[in-house]
Amino acid sequence: MQTGEKDNMLKEKIKQIFEFHKGRYGSIRIHKELKKQGISCSRKRVERLMRELEIAAMGKRKFKATTDSKHKHPVAPNLLERYFQSSKPNQVWTGDITFIPTRQGWLYLAVVIDLFSRKIVGWQMSNRINAELVAGALRMAIRTRNPAPGLIFHSDRGSQYAGHIFQRIVAAYGLVQSMSRKGDCWDNSPTESFFATLKKELIRKYIYTTRDEAKIDIFRYIEGYYNNFRLHSFLDYHTPVEFEEKMAA
Repeated sequence: MQTGEKDNMLKEKIKQIFEFHKGRYGSIRIHKELKKQGISCSRKRVERLMRELEIAAMGKRKFKATTDSKHKHPVAPNLLERYFQSSKPNQVWTGDITFIPTRQGWLYLAVVIDLFSRKIVGWQMSNRINAELVAGALRMAIRTRNPAPGLIFHSDRGSQYAGHIFQRIVAAYGLVQSMSRKGDCWDNSPTESFFATLKKELIRKYIYTTRDEAKIDIFRYIEGYYNNFRLHSFLDYHTPVEFEEKMAA
């Protein structure tokens, strides 16, 4: 096959991957996906062909923090100290809250992430940022993963995580709580990274008309895309589900 013909074939493959992932993939992930499909080419070639196709991955958008650490509840020590790795599933989870703008007002999202695979194992959405929001996400994670006692749950020191409702769940299932230092987002960077990815790839400059519309879109992104199809750089460009299956084999 001549160079021009191969470039045209690669362009079609690149467009298919780019469109399937709705413009979320840049040259690195497209190159990795091509390799998974058995197509050999260099990343520089992918970059060149993407320029010729005039396509590029979505840019980032900044959002403010949601932590309220001005409370009188006990604060747990930071057990992770920015060591965000785990050798097995259900050993270390992280959690946090973010918000999504809609024309009806804010929609708040709480997630629980397993550091082993970066899989979203629990999530909850609400129009209120309260203890039930984070408790619902943790209950979902416990229900679906059934962790053994001793699992470390790491979060910021916000009142939602330090309050009685969340503490009761932690105690009931024998979890060990860990909290970031005050005002230090780097102490929970894997969760912050997921929120940045969600907002870059799904929300960006779009404002939903209703909270229900946003809920449906976020559900589809987490369960229908992120966990199952999105290649994760930390996992050597496997998806979270694929990584867990590979490590369990």
